Amino acid sequence: MTDTGRRDGQEGRTVEVPAPQPVLSPLTTASLFLVLTVDPGGEPVVRELLADLAGLQRSVGFGHPDGRLSVVAGIGSACWDRLVDGPRPAGLHPFRELQGARHRAPATPGDLLLHIRAARQDLCFSLGSEIMSRLRGAVAVADEVTGFTYLDQRDLLGFVDGTENPVGRAAAEAVLIGAEDPDFAGGAYVIVQKYLHDLDAWNRLPVEQQERIVGRRKLTNVEIDSPGSHVELNTITGPDGRERQILRDNMPFGSPGSGEFGTYFIGYARTPEVTEEMLRHMFLGDGPVSHDRILDFSTAVTGTLFFVPSADLLEDLGAEEDAGTGEAGSLGIGDLRSS
Repeated sequence: MTDTGRRDGQEGRTVEVPAPQPVLSPLTTASLFLVLTVDPGGEPVVRELLADLAGLQRSVGFGHPDGRLSVVAGIGSACWDRLVDGPRPAGLHPFRELQGARHRAPATPGDLLLHIRAARQDLCFSLGSEIMSRLRGAVAVADEVTGFTYLDQRDLLGFVDGTENPVGRAAAEAVLIGAEDPDFAGGAYVIVQKYLHDLDAWNRLPVEQQERIVGRRKLTNVEIDSPGSHVELNTITGPDGRERQILRDNMPFGSPGSGEFGTYFIGYARTPEVTEEMLRHMFLGDGPVSHDRILDFSTAVTGTLFFVPSADLLEDLGAEEDAGTGEAGSLGIGDLRSS
């Protein structure tokens, strides 16, 4: 794939960035999140699927150009060394569980993340089915969530979600790794969490109290001054005073029949430190604020961190061993691990 040049916001110079996976794709109306664990001995099947993933997406989506089908794959810390020899991404580590005075962000299993997006749910279903057909017998499903757009981009709490997402060059600078970890340029980190909402308790609150908790007007989405609000706790600034951003693609999910209602949080970032600081503020508090009050109505039940390789690196996972030397193919950062 052709490398793309980018002005590196952290280093202040232009760097060549390998083609990323479609992490910067526009928000869609449907999604499928698959978190998988890799069975012992399943590594060759997984590597082959990951290398073929872009082609599989093109095949499924070819006859539906307006469907905007895309897929992003992430690899968890525990699985990285089972798939790849050589250096690790600098920020890759297991999700760090947080235990606050009142609320907990658990760490849960996950070797692979597949984030499938489209304008139609049937396309997400079709690609997900093809992927799982290829992986059957090599992985186990740790979590599967079907997400949907709710009304005018609202979560099930009734508030607009994703308002502060960066766009354009700002999004690329916030999300894509550059010169700070050159072996993994064009990659990104992603943290996912599944939150379950107590809508009965939430909806008993007056709208004005909901707005103070969130930090926005419910109807107009206008930000308000509300100390300790969800918006304030998730505003992170660096040493230079500039806001540090992540790219969210959160989606509502639920089942009216079973009474399950939730939000699937997914945050892409150039370094996991930014998202982790947001979560620390939410669960452990910041200054006089003990915790994000939204957690009194939304319970985190999963938590996993993944590295999203560049599209080039993902394709290289399918390189076959050289028949003459027995060495693995050209990852460029080390050899493929034999299984």
